[in-house]
Amino acid sequence: MTLYGIGLGPGAADLLTVRGKRVLESVAVVYSPGRLSRRVAAEYVPESTLSDLEFPMTTDPEKLRTAWSAAADEVAPRARADDAAFVTLGDPCIYSTFGHLRRTLESDHPDVEIEIVPGVSSVTAFASMLGVDIDAGGELALREATDGAAPVGPDRLILFKVTDAPTTHEKLTEAGYDVTFGRRLFMDADETLITDDPDAVADRDYYTLAYAER
Repeated sequence: MTLYGIGLGPGAADLLTVRGKRVLESVAVVYSPGRLSRRVAAEYVPESTLSDLEFPMTTDPEKLRTAWSAAADEVAPRARADDAAFVTLGDPCIYSTFGHLRRTLESDHPDVEIEIVPGVSSVTAFASMLGVDIDAGGELALREATDGAAPVGPDRLILFKVTDAPTTHEKLTEAGYDVTFGRRLFMDADETLITDDPDAVADRDYYTLAYAER
């Protein structure tokens, strides 16, 4: 039996891939790490198939290891008995909780078969909404920017987890970048926002990205 890590795409249910839909509808249980991924999965499977896994929003390594270990211990027996899935927004291998679960399973439960089903990532979704070309020879870096961080280097950056947009914006503009923010892209229409104004996305939100260019 197999545990499938399924990328649901950026948030709109109709951006799930054909393969993702087929696998999702075939498994015995679907594990979800949060409300948004559960909502997308519920478009394709009955509520009785869904099961929640808790992962704390913390940087404390001990608390995170404990949570990942507990999740792996819960998932492993089900994946040995029948096909199961873990769903995540975006792609399972790009800034995803699934990566932590996969590594923990490989360490603690190496007999569990794991297969990854790719999804539309927030990177490509953001680039599509902004009309940004990611082309051959063009230098573009992906960076995390929590708590006001502002990584610099290449002339083009896509930043994840921009939780303090005004501070990140100030640092990037001082370094010569023009910055555009995107929040909750392809999620609920009334939540999606693209703006050059950091104050419009000043409240802390994990699903905020930024594109910086100079």
